[in-house]
Amino acid sequence: MSRAGEMASGAANPVGQDLDGKTVVITGATGGIGLETAVVLASRGARLALVGRDRTRGEAALARIRGAAPGVVAEMHHADLSRLDEVRSLAETLNAALPRIDVLLNNAGGMFARREETADGLERTFALNHMAYVALSLALREKLVASAPARIVNVASEAHRGVTLDLDDLQATRGYAWWPVYRRSKLANILFTRELARRLAGTGVTVNCLHPGFVATGIGNNNGGVYGLGMRLAKLFALSLDAGARTPIHVVTAPELATTTGTYVVKSRVTEPSGAARDDAVARRLWDQSLAIAGLTDS
Repeated sequence: MSRAGEMASGAANPVGQDLDGKTVVITGATGGIGLETAVVLASRGARLALVGRDRTRGEAALARIRGAAPGVVAEMHHADLSRLDEVRSLAETLNAALPRIDVLLNNAGGMFARREETADGLERTFALNHMAYVALSLALREKLVASAPARIVNVASEAHRGVTLDLDDLQATRGYAWWPVYRRSKLANILFTRELARRLAGTGVTVNCLHPGFVATGIGNNNGGVYGLGMRLAKLFALSLDAGARTPIHVVTAPELATTTGTYVVKSRVTEPSGAARDDAVARRLWDQSLAIAGLTDS
């Protein structure tokens, strides 16, 4: 299958610019481009199921969305997506609460100056930036297929260029450096996108990923010291939040992407990712290892 090809279903645009009656799930929605994207989609009539970790920030996010789009149907769900048990619990809640899911936007992510392990024994960057995408997408897959035509959109990054995955050390136990680890997590996002697109071909669910640009979000602000200071200084030259949200909004709504799957989008244009990101043998091996980590069976 051509990753940039059209799906056999060929239906008219299921989302388009008018999102009335469409349900969009957005992770990492309490700030940054997740919140900016939510505000715009709410103004276009979407029903929003938002996911964040901090309850206070979640309430503030809902207040902002409701102020910008009076009458919007929006709800906040709280979960630490670096923990697989909380991802599973979130998915159970969403599957029970939502009659349909038209779009899943996997946006939550982080950078961590020091190597930390989650309660599952996973390196935290890998757990949050990659495994959360895998576990949530697969847990919501049946609902998305039942709602088809639908879209899964994964936030990746141009940072993926120039690195490869070490499939024998996905947890960075042999040496940890925050920037290479982050870059590899973004490479994993693209490989996962391609493999999931292949497996969902013909279901009416498209899977695409994107680079939003270097955006002045809160990512990395959880770290102190020289690293944290460097991140804050770099963001003085970053894109604004509204500019960073343009590409996610485009991939969620663009009519021309309604039946296109397995692609990588930069500045709202389908772009070829790195050679490592197009290695389908690695994508399949990463898929197998990710499912084993999550305790999932293949289908």
